Amino acid sequence: MTKKVKFTNLNKSTFYATLRKRVDDHFEDQNLSVHANGAMWFKAIFFLGTFITLYFLILLGGFGTGMMLSMAILLGIFGAFVGFNICHDAIHKAFSDKPIVNKSFSFLFSLIGASAYVWSICHNIVHHTYTNISGHDEDIDVAPGLIRFCEKEPVNKIQRYQHFYAFALYSLAMLSWVFRKDYKKFFQTKIGSQVANHPKIEYFNLFFFKFLYYFLFIILPLIVIDVPWWQFLIGFLAMQFAQGLVLGLVFQLAHVVEGTSFPHPNEDGNIEEAWAAHQMMTTANFAVDSKLAGFLCGGLNRQIEHHLFPKICHIHYPAIGKIVKQTALEFDLPYIESRTFFSALGSHYRMLRKLGKEAYIAQEKVAAIPCMLTAKINISQPL
Repeated sequence: MTKKVKFTNLNKSTFYATLRKRVDDHFEDQNLSVHANGAMWFKAIFFLGTFITLYFLILLGGFGTGMMLSMAILLGIFGAFVGFNICHDAIHKAFSDKPIVNKSFSFLFSLIGASAYVWSICHNIVHHTYTNISGHDEDIDVAPGLIRFCEKEPVNKIQRYQHFYAFALYSLAMLSWVFRKDYKKFFQTKIGSQVANHPKIEYFNLFFFKFLYYFLFIILPLIVIDVPWWQFLIGFLAMQFAQGLVLGLVFQLAHVVEGTSFPHPNEDGNIEEAWAAHQMMTTANFAVDSKLAGFLCGGLNRQIEHHLFPKICHIHYPAIGKIVKQTALEFDLPYIESRTFFSALGSHYRMLRKLGKEAYIAQEKVAAIPCMLTAKINISQPL
């Protein structure tokens, strides 16, 4: 896309101004910081500590094959949890009011295989601004030609089955991130409509931290762990698949479920809504009453609150969620949520089917109409 989308707010909505005032008042009245509290620091220590412990247990070896494989899978899962609960907040500058703390925790992203710098552009700037807008939000550009998330995109034959194979493709997400995605995004001329103009130090950082990851998770284990190379490969792939599936599912359940929209800019390149109203229409929550989901997902099960207030630490989302929901109802805006993780998963499955198989059938019916009309005309003509 050559120009950025603008949100024109034709209705002159005061939703976001009202909401911000209420949320600010909440923190002021409770005398709370918007950053991490004791519970958040406990989460950070727990997830990072478990991740590091699993890593060194695998390096030390001495366990049976099944146990080693199980620990590799857990290492991948906890890698995702470190990303959700620590790195995500830190890259948004929401973890701490001290830049050095956010910067330090951001570098942990390299330990799970991703570039914090590239992510900050793709996610913080592009995805959070142009949520679910095809051609701008590259987070919905998943496996082009294989997975279709937007009604404006053409549908092909293979996408009739996307509701079956999409979940397998999600498990490849981390493998792609480690070896392909960051390089591709970094060297693109644009990410969405964001022109790529990287500081020189980021060229060094990209390759240095990628090499660090390859050393820690490929080279060093091959040197230290006394297993055949093919067993190491199985373990490495199991870790990547587990991490990719967890990441893929949690992010897709926030934006590709029933009720969320995929708006298209008008001829002038504008979205005729306020930015905050757009977020309410394109973002969804799931399992907000589940303490386990809240603990594991790092607030990503409360994407509505996160998209509206990305610089507030996720530990505060349950409290401000009540304010957001009430204010949305007052302004007649949607507040999309699924009661459980599995109900959200079912909703995502139905969306995949609707945008794949059902869209293809509808397209074929429309394409068949001219042929039917032509045949009818030919039959009705006198001999």
